Amino acid sequence: MQAHFKYFITSIFIAICLHWSCTASKTAINPPKTVYKTNNLVILQLTEHTFQHISYLQTNDFGKVACNGLLVIDQNEAIVFDTPTNDNSAMELIKWANETIHCPIKAVIPTHFHDDCLGGLEAFHAQKIPSYANAKTIALVKEKGGVVPQNAFQDSLLLKVGKQVVTAKFFGEGHTKDNVVGYFAAENVLFGGCLIKTLNASKGYLGDANVAEWSKTVEKVKKEYPAVQIVIPGHGDCGDKQLLDYTIQLFKTL
Repeated sequence: MQAHFKYFITSIFIAICLHWSCTASKTAINPPKTVYKTNNLVILQLTEHTFQHISYLQTNDFGKVACNGLLVIDQNEAIVFDTPTNDNSAMELIKWANETIHCPIKAVIPTHFHDDCLGGLEAFHAQKIPSYANAKTIALVKEKGGVVPQNAFQDSLLLKVGKQVVTAKFFGEGHTKDNVVGYFAAENVLFGGCLIKTLNASKGYLGDANVAEWSKTVEKVKKEYPAVQIVIPGHGDCGDKQLLDYTIQLFKTL
């Protein structure tokens, strides 16, 4: 009996240690660690395999706006959600990925058709980095002008990065009629883009929005990714699933 009890306790201890180890590897770096900074581009490490890139866009209505994107790495490969806002900032990101962390970017995914998502797309194409976008995004870029993403997908996309997978998926209209979100399941990181607001943010630019559907779309995102731990909005500080709840309430219609 004593030997059996000792084995039982040892088994529990090992299980706890393994669980802690697996959980620790996915824990956010809190606060996010600044690993690169210039006047044009800031890169923050969020987890072992994810980085938030921040570049800047001069706007008429909101002044100089910080714009977020996500870089996911594994096995010396990288995938980017949303380009920096211009080609110079994009080249900084590409160079940093190549020369500092030695993870060449194999794909870029703009999450909607605005400049804060694809303003630096030409720099990626010049470096022979393929781009993927919602077919609705490509149609809108062609209609309104700009550098057109190369490869279209309908509703969802799966891409391998190293031994892991990232997804891009359309859940419905909100900030724009084409907005998608990105998800890295290995570390439960969601790139919400401009569909998701940081805590205490205003509604922001609504010129291309579907305000009536916005909350419903985010509710679908929340249901799809119940294990999400880190959420990156299009602008402002990242957080957890509270950002989803905040956005849902912000656009809730009676």
